[in-house]
Amino acid sequence: MEIILKDDITGLGYKNDIVNVKPGYGRNYLIPEGLATLATPSAKKVLTENLKQAAHKAAKIKGDAEAKASKIQDATIEIVARISEAGKIFGAVTTIQLAEALQKQGIDIDRRKIVIDQKDIKFLGDFTATVDLHREVKAVLKFKVVEG
Repeated sequence: MEIILKDDITGLGYKNDIVNVKPGYGRNYLIPEGLATLATPSAKKVLTENLKQAAHKAAKIKGDAEAKASKIQDATIEIVARISEAGKIFGAVTTIQLAEALQKQGIDIDRRKIVIDQKDIKFLGDFTATVDLHREVKAVLKFKVVEG
């Protein structure tokens, strides 16, 4: 089943992408939730016309994303965590903590756009995360977990 995405969906695609999904996923979840529409020939024509008109806006949005990416790659983030006697931290470092640390530096990023490269961070050290800013722009965020 071909659908047109109305919003970015992690693992599926970005807004205005035409993607193939299983019929049940499209009919029972994506379309009723307002996340997608059926990709009929007329809807595809409307989409291409809208994309032509929005091309200059898209260039500006991509430029803004690239500027944010350079700020993120230059940023030095330290996450302060309490540690046990064994050297493990209590809990784990989350994307919420990274988003808050970035916000303190004046970079506003939604926590859902951040993906920590390792599964669970439970020790002190240097780590990386990937920030998905735009369809074509991704930034690598380097952060350090320190004892607090």
